[in-house]
Amino acid sequence: MVGCVIVYMDRIIGEGFTSPYGGSHAEVNAIAQVKNKEQLKEATLYVSLEPCNHTGKTPPCTNLIKKYALKKVVVGCVDPFDAVDGKGIASLRAAGIDVEVGVLEKECIAMNKRFFTFHREKRPFIVLKWAQTIDGYFDKDRSQPQQGPNWISNEYAQQMVHKLRAAEQAVLVGTTTAINDNPSLTVRSWHGQHPVKVLIDRSLRVPKQSKLFATEGEVIVFTEKEKEARKGVRYVQLDFSQPIAAQICSHLYDLMIQSVLIEGGAKTLQSFLDAELWDEAYVFTGAVHFGAGLKAPAIHGQLITTTRVGDNELDYIQPVK
Repeated sequence: MVGCVIVYMDRIIGEGFTSPYGGSHAEVNAIAQVKNKEQLKEATLYVSLEPCNHTGKTPPCTNLIKKYALKKVVVGCVDPFDAVDGKGIASLRAAGIDVEVGVLEKECIAMNKRFFTFHREKRPFIVLKWAQTIDGYFDKDRSQPQQGPNWISNEYAQQMVHKLRAAEQAVLVGTTTAINDNPSLTVRSWHGQHPVKVLIDRSLRVPKQSKLFATEGEVIVFTEKEKEARKGVRYVQLDFSQPIAAQICSHLYDLMIQSVLIEGGAKTLQSFLDAELWDEAYVFTGAVHFGAGLKAPAIHGQLITTTRVGDNELDYIQPVK
């Protein structure tokens, strides 16, 4: 997500943002808005991310900026993508254009936090989500056969979860959650694209008729079994004798998954917490008591906000850095 504004004599003469994948970049769209191109020679171009200097789906943005010989370019933050990573800034400076870097840098990085994490840390941006009772339980005792969720959060919180899913590229659950809750992992109560569904299923115990296989969207299954891929399902082998969180991050990076929402179960969530492989957590506390059952994950982080969602509370937590 990149934005661009062009200013001439304290007046905005062009603005634009990056088109959908494969379309024109923000700088190109902003320059196209300028009616009198002669004004560009005395104009300043503000852009939230470093202009590209390579040919991808579109030509280099630096070429267009140099073509019109803009007087100054103000860059919010450097692009960590290997094909860019300072090369665009160097190209503009070599052409005699005044370039200032790092204006509102933190805000510009936050706007594309998934992209930056993916390229800098070589892993997806990881969001954790769970609901817990007032007395700190994640689920009821499942010693007796039972399928379907033991609801903790209210209908508004459940809709917010679908909103969270719509914001991430993938959503992940473990075997126990997939069997006990039989989730669809879709955004049916919100709008947007269904995420890629990711399942940890060591022994392939999750039934083929489960909702996550039956509903729309690609499925990635992490397992130790050798299995040929079937339509819409990709099987990836893990070494379950070793911690799995880092392995999953590595495989998802190779599969170009930039962000993942981890919804459970408690063991899966705790494995990412213990490995310190997480970037955000959304913890819903419902207005119910279980008295006994499966304890919620133990999280140590910085509480950023607490929001009321009807009779529920939502804590937004980030790691302590």
